[in-house]
Amino acid sequence: MSPEKLRKTVVSADSQSPVAAPDLPYRPQDPKSYRPGIGLIGCGGITKDHLRAYQAAGYRVLALCDLQLENAERRRAEYYPDADVYQDAADLLARSDIQVVDIATHPAVRPRLIEAALLAGKHVLSQKPFVLDLDVGERLVALAESCDRKLAVNQNARWAPHFSYSREAVRRGLLGDINGVHMSVHWDHRWVEGTPFAEIKHLLLYDYAIHWFDMVNCLLSRQTPLRVFASTTRTKTQTLMPPLGAQVAIEYEHAQASLSFDAATMYGRQDRTYIAGDQGSIFSIGPNEKEQDLTLYTAHGIARPQLVGSWFPDGFHGAMGELLCAIEENRRPIHSAADNLFGLSLCFAAIHSAETHQVVAPGAIRRLPTDI
Repeated sequence: MSPEKLRKTVVSADSQSPVAAPDLPYRPQDPKSYRPGIGLIGCGGITKDHLRAYQAAGYRVLALCDLQLENAERRRAEYYPDADVYQDAADLLARSDIQVVDIATHPAVRPRLIEAALLAGKHVLSQKPFVLDLDVGERLVALAESCDRKLAVNQNARWAPHFSYSREAVRRGLLGDINGVHMSVHWDHRWVEGTPFAEIKHLLLYDYAIHWFDMVNCLLSRQTPLRVFASTTRTKTQTLMPPLGAQVAIEYEHAQASLSFDAATMYGRQDRTYIAGDQGSIFSIGPNEKEQDLTLYTAHGIARPQLVGSWFPDGFHGAMGELLCAIEENRRPIHSAADNLFGLSLCFAAIHSAETHQVVAPGAIRRLPTDI
């Protein structure tokens, strides 16, 4: 293409007219007729959003379990007054009327619960991060397959409206081949001071960014990541133990991805995503992850879908709904544990890179250190 023709093409692309946004199925989906009994194991703070979403969707939660029985009783009173409560997960797993379990415990104890649930014939939705050891994750994936059970991971950000619409646009080829994914979040995460979260050394890369690693995996699923470099930094005035700044660069053969987190931003907070493809691009921006304005650029013009819903609680509805649909349709859920391991390998590599200041190949780091 001559320089003059290229210049005209660029000018034409930059002066496009508004067009109607494609109608993509970005909202949480429910199974047509499958209404299994559901049990929740682990009733910590985040399960308010689980149960609020399940209640709104009309899902049948029959039992709640927590080592601290009062936690299960509290959730029962708030959302499912007719549910039974248990202190021992084995009692819940012994019930034949429960076909699906949501395991929302801490990651260190989750693998044995997932194994017990699969062996008891239950389909499983695991809280994220799925595992702390990729080898353990692979064994659980193999066990699920041998038991003919579905094992999915609650990567609920996939059903945040802007992420879900973007994911569907990429899946349907609206952007062509993806050559760049760049996401940044600038917000104030210092609310964790005085909570157990403040004791997590890699609070940003491990606990927070797990959603963003998963989205990179979704959007670039057709390509293999080659190298990861990450770093963290402490702000000058922070009092928290975990660094409040982090950045990650991920290299592919024909694409690049970057993540940037500034977690001590008091004013002008911003959450943005840019996805660049050879046939189109998506730009989404807002003051936080729940309020986003998305623009889709293609050869047809500039589209601005009016997205409805919010990450919380729609993400939790979407995660459970997709598992139930996959069971009903006898297919692998899109948030399967097998798929999740690819995003986890990015997370593990980034944490190791931040620790060593070295470039790391995804998959080379099989487990997280105990002092994450």
